[in-house]
Order: sequence, then C-alpha cells, then structure tokens
Amino acid sequence: MSALQGTRVVEIASERIAFAGKLLGDMGADVVLVEPPGGEPSRGYPPFAEDQLGPDSSLYWWHYNTSKRSVVLDLERAAAREAFERLIEGADVLIESESPGRLAALAIDYDRLSEINPGLVHVSMTPFGRETSRRDEPATDLTILAGGGPAWSCGYDDHTIPPIRGGGNQGYQTGCHYAVLSALTAIFHHGVTGVGQFVDVSMHAAANVTTEMASYFYMIAGQTVVRQTGRHALPILSMPVQIECKDGRYATTGVPPRTPKGFGDLYDWLAELDLVDQLPEALFLDAARHRKSISFAEIGVDDEVTAIFGASRDAITLICQNSTADDFFNGAQRLGITVGAVLSPEEAYENPHFIERGFQVKVSHPERDEEIRYPGAPYKLPASPWQISRRAPQLGEHDEEILGGLGYDEAARSELC
Repeated sequence: MSALQGTRVVEIASERIAFAGKLLGDMGADVVLVEPPGGEPSRGYPPFAEDQLGPDSSLYWWHYNTSKRSVVLDLERAAAREAFERLIEGADVLIESESPGRLAALAIDYDRLSEINPGLVHVSMTPFGRETSRRDEPATDLTILAGGGPAWSCGYDDHTIPPIRGGGNQGYQTGCHYAVLSALTAIFHHGVTGVGQFVDVSMHAAANVTTEMASYFYMIAGQTVVRQTGRHALPILSMPVQIECKDGRYATTGVPPRTPKGFGDLYDWLAELDLVDQLPEALFLDAARHRKSISFAEIGVDDEVTAIFGASRDAITLICQNSTADDFFNGAQRLGITVGAVLSPEEAYENPHFIERGFQVKVSHPERDEEIRYPGAPYKLPASPWQISRRAPQLGEHDEEILGGLGYDEAARSELC
C-alpha cells in the first residue's frame, strides 16, 4: 500500500508547483492536474524525446508530471469554476502557486473552498508568501535562489567568478519540498482532528533556510561567508577538498577518520599503495591506531592529535592523486572513510550504486509503444513503497474520466474550456 493511497490532490498547473504534485503522486496520491486551455506552458520546454518537438515529447514535462491525471478547465469561466468546486468537494488537498489575489478574484480561494469542503488542506506556494509587502513582486527561480541566499554560497575559490545558480530549478524545488512537508503535516492533523487548514509557503523563506551557516553568521556574528569550491561557505577559506585523480577526474576527499582504528586503516591503505615513503607524517597515523581515543575537539589543543588529523588529510589527498576516481571512492568505502567521486549527471544515473538501489525505473508510454527509463525513488519507504503509477498525462487526457464522473457529458465539457 502506498503512503498516500486514497488521498485526492487537486493541483492547479504551474511549473513552480509541479514537483510537489509529482512527489505526492509518486507517494500514491491521486493527483488531478487542472490545466488551462492549450495546456500548462512547460509542456513545451526542452529537451524533447529524440529531439522531436511536440506537445507530448517534452522530457521536462514527463519528469515533473508523473502519476497525475489531466483535466482542462478555463477558470476564467463561471462554468469551469463550478466544475472546479465540484472537484474540491471530493478532494483532500489543493496545491497551487497562483499569483496572490488571483483565486480570491475568481471567488475560489480558501474562504470559499473551505465552505464547500471544511476538511480541505489548501497549500499555496508563492515567491514571498501571501501576507507580505513583497507579495506582488515578480520572481523567477534565479531570483528566488539569489534573494534567498543559496547563490551567494555557491561558486569557486576564485571570486572573480560570479556566484553560481544551482541547476534544475532548485528554488522552485526547495519550495515544493516545504509544500509537501506542510501538506503531509496538515493531512496528519486532519486525520486526528477532522479539520482542514490553509498553508502559506514562501519560496524565498524556504530557500533561505537551506543556506546552512550563511544566514546565521551574518545575523549573529555580523560576518559574511565566502564561496569555496565544493565545500561549505565560511567567513574564512578552508582547505580544498576536490582533488584531481590520476585519471583526470576529480574526487572530494571528504571527512578524515575519527577513530584510532580508522587512522590505522588509512596508514595500511598508504602501505598497500606503496605511498608511505612519500608522506613522512604517516608515522602519526600508525601511532594513532594504538591510542584509546581521538577527539576532533582536541585539534589545536593536543599537538599529537593535531598532527594526526593533519597527516590524515594529507594521506587522503596523496591516495586520491595516485588513484583513479573509482578506485579511490571504492577503497575509501571499503574502509568506511567518507569521500565521493565527482560525477556528471549521466555518470551518476548509470552508477552501479544507484542501479543496485533501484533508482532507475521503467515507465510505460503506451502511445509510443515502449518503456522509458526514469529517475526513481528519492527515498525508500519499506512499509509503503514509492512508485510512479503512470507517465505524465496528455492534455485533457482524463476529461471524460474525471469530469464525466462529476456529471459533465461531452457537450457540457465543451463549456468548461
């Protein structure tokens, strides 16, 4: 049984909220996607399957709209708003990212909808929240990431290079995660109390709370963090951790051992690769294996502990430089040392670890008479398995199924769009 089996979600189509609907749908909810006439614009976003532009070949659309059913309603029409209200009568959750004020102007905002369905959970995700002085400011994924703070912390040691925006609409996606977390909490609350509620999600605030230490350094210590290549943004530069391997690829050297055995294992790895003579400080690692304990808090206090941690960092770097990225990663995994090979998206998708985990899943596309590989579960729920239930819908594909079920025959449906 899926986690949200039996839960009906109505989603007003928008690229900003699409990921939230996908997450809920893939968790088992019945997600009804309400699209405008002509379809949600992201149906036309590249890239396209086999580079063939078309209304049902956008890979962007395919990814963000799995496990949904599509109906077309022109909410500017009174008849369509009546149909929308009928949808809401049988819904558990409404998710949307409409401009503040639009639904109220159409008389289908929470005040009206909660009269129709008192148990409704209405999640509204907007750039700055509905009740702020900035509520009407225009925003994009780029401005959300820049204004919220993540872009300031992302980039390289070379600060002549401007900040880097994370790819993949991370501003929208971060907001969508908070929308889903809020929806799940509200669904649980409704299950206990029978009461619905309105949830106001700010993408700006959601982005800001992902800045780790950056905001707190500024608010509490009055310090501004600086961007650093592949590591945490801090007020001071830390040691580089991304090292070029002997095959020309890069790896992140990660976190040194924390136990006497771990330092001893690292020394043995150096010896296995015949690298001990290249690192005189390796003797500290060999000595560390005989200690009862080693505390990270003792760095800078205990000279020997300071030397041990310094030697461990140098040892990991040396091993990385003398190994292929894969050999370095696998060797560190064997010893329980936290490192990572730097992979392109294509390499990550085909990585044996992700394949073994079942990350690749096949989704049937009957209209193409084939199954297509998709990115799979972002988490594993053993008691309520995650699953893509269907490929992204074609425009209005479920009009007859859903609107017909509400009593609209073909002639009546023509008045809704």
